[in-house]
Amino acid sequence: MGNAAKQILEKALGLSATERSALIESLLASLDQPDPAIDTRWAEEAEARIDAVDRGEMETVSADDVFAKYGDS
Repeated sequence: MGNAAKQILEKALGLSATERSALIESLLASLDQPDPAIDTRWAEEAEARIDAVDRGEMETVSADDVFAKYGDS
């Protein structure tokens, strides 16, 4: 961590819990920027999987079966 980041952290630690929480939420939101190329690729993948299921090329598993096998915790 660079010197500037350390200084910011020191100041942030002096904030109230509510202010620190708001700061954290703002910082995390700044990292969550949509990427249209990734969104497009995921949409294409979802459509390909739906088509494969419709053609009988892909087996599905119910959520109940998954939770029964791996637990729902």
